[in-house]
Amino acid sequence: MYETVSLDKAQQPLFLGFDVGGTNLKLGIVDDRGRVLARGSIPTNESAGPADAVRRAHSFVSEMLAKLGLKISDLAAVGLGTPGTLDIKAGRILEPHNLPHWFHFPIRECVSLAFGLPVSFANDANAAAYGEFWVGSGKAFHSMILLTLGTGVGGGIIIGDMSIDGENSHGSECGHIIIDCNPTARVCPCGQPGHLEGYCSATALVRRASELLSTGRDTSIRVRLDADEELSALLIAQEAEKGDLFSIELIDELAHYLAVGITSLMHTIDPGAVVLGGAMNFGGHQSPLGRRFLGSIRAGVTQYAFRIPAQRTTIDFAMLGGDAGFIGAAGIARVDHHKKRG
Repeated sequence: MYETVSLDKAQQPLFLGFDVGGTNLKLGIVDDRGRVLARGSIPTNESAGPADAVRRAHSFVSEMLAKLGLKISDLAAVGLGTPGTLDIKAGRILEPHNLPHWFHFPIRECVSLAFGLPVSFANDANAAAYGEFWVGSGKAFHSMILLTLGTGVGGGIIIGDMSIDGENSHGSECGHIIIDCNPTARVCPCGQPGHLEGYCSATALVRRASELLSTGRDTSIRVRLDADEELSALLIAQEAEKGDLFSIELIDELAHYLAVGITSLMHTIDPGAVVLGGAMNFGGHQSPLGRRFLGSIRAGVTQYAFRIPAQRTTIDFAMLGGDAGFIGAAGIARVDHHKKRG
């Protein structure tokens, strides 16, 4: 969980974090130490387009600041995180699959004009990674990889104060590293075979369960499907928690492939920590299943990785939850602000 602070104890300057999602826009005011003064969200209303969303965000932030006795001019900068694909240098959002009415839009300029402030622009997963690096599970390390496990697999890589965006704004696409080159490799939702996301997302977990169920495997899942429940990652997790061996096997298999992917990333980046975020954490540290999942990943990394990084790299769950994006976006804006000031 992130730290909050009152205005009288906040360390200036203050930054706005702006995290764009397909369903909601998350917005927060963050101080120079990464503490949150205020946060909130508004519906994205995707079909109304980006200009409408920015206009509504401006009104919402103005109201949020007014409650603190502040106005937009009291902020130093805005950090903006959006789904990819992006052209970060040009400040354009290109073709995000969950924002079809936002294609090829100059989002950075639109936000900057609306708020009258400089805007730092990042991929949403990289922004979330920076949040965890700055004030979350990665704060004790110089470098960190974040993997977000949900409908897909997002990724972010932070080295020092730098988010690895890449030459073509496609850096840190960790969900699309190749972990299986066999002709029978599973196909990722992006259309390419063998990607990590095709093995380690909630979508992949459900697809794998369906494949095995069609072979007649014995499992308590069938009782729930016969009662017209929909097969989901949550349902699989619930049955695993009850001891269903089939469900446990599915999650163990997912952990195996995740360990393979993490090992490849470790051998490339040699980070201080690998942090696992997103909704599919199987309860995290609070659940025996979550602890088993993390233990299986660590055991796999120990098996596949070089001995020293396997021993020294921390692998753990994220701390900031769904607010990592706006906190990290604000943090990236903070870095740019201080660099400009020398």
